[in-house]
Amino acid sequence: MDLHILEHRVRVLSVARCGLWLYTHPLLKLLFLPQRCRCKFFSLTETPEDYTIMLDEEGFKELPPSEFMQVADSTWLALSVVSNGRASSGCQATGVTKIAKSVIAPLAEHNVSVLMLSTYQTDFILVREKDLPAVIHTLAGEFDIYKEENGEFVPVNRDDVSNGFLKPKPAASPTVHPVQSPQNRFCILTVAPDTLPAIATMLIDVLFYSPSPPKEALPGRQELDTITFFAFSLIEGYISIVMDAETQKRFPSDLLLTSSTGELWRMVRIGGQPLGFDECGIVAQIAEPLAAADISAYYISTFNFDHALVPEEGITEVIELLQRRQESGGR
Repeated sequence: MDLHILEHRVRVLSVARCGLWLYTHPLLKLLFLPQRCRCKFFSLTETPEDYTIMLDEEGFKELPPSEFMQVADSTWLALSVVSNGRASSGCQATGVTKIAKSVIAPLAEHNVSVLMLSTYQTDFILVREKDLPAVIHTLAGEFDIYKEENGEFVPVNRDDVSNGFLKPKPAASPTVHPVQSPQNRFCILTVAPDTLPAIATMLIDVLFYSPSPPKEALPGRQELDTITFFAFSLIEGYISIVMDAETQKRFPSDLLLTSSTGELWRMVRIGGQPLGFDECGIVAQIAEPLAAADISAYYISTFNFDHALVPEEGITEVIELLQRRQESGGR
């Protein structure tokens, strides 16, 4: 398999729900007129807490600083795993679990923090730019690594980063975070770019005029009744959307495309308190046990929490699996 280091230099930020009005104009530009700002990597995820935005430097220029916006200190690089000429697919294959043992676990063991963004087409692993030498050093034994330069992929010489590189100390046992499972049933969808204008009005309504978020679960409960969650990404011209099944009913069914099985997904939400960007092993906490159980998962990191989507028929097994892991204290 090959590992591609993409050209995108990604910023990760949070916009407070009460401050969304200030960003409506630039977000509409990024959503529907990316050619106007040359943004090639854009993702917007709505959660009960805030709106998480991941976007490249061209897109970041469009967003005015304000008291409503928090920006993660680091710049992140997007990686993708390519097998037989095709990127690993969050919906068509087994998502993050397919790369758990070869990418997620080794990086966690070497103190490299990652964010995940699964889309309908591809799984993106986001690593901090400053950690790239450690990433290459860790994964070079498993992958042929290529870096995108001016649209072309050129081989990365491992010796360039190994010379003088000190292997990091193994990571300490990670915190095992609590998980919750809201009752929503989710759909993972795509739409042809030329049909995006046909659903623009509905997207605006859902993203900018959604109802107030539901109350959180009571302490000790493993399930939320429902959760406000909507994810939209436009990356290199490919569109990916995650929405709950009730929201999907508001869209024209003939324009939203899903996998041939048309399966519904349930969510596992990770974190009792907001997660830190420096903590390692959060994705591995979910991906490794699911991979061992051969359960597919679609993973979206946000500014405060992480979210894994698993096939609906497997949610009971997943919750039991993760609860046992939590009770045993992790590994």
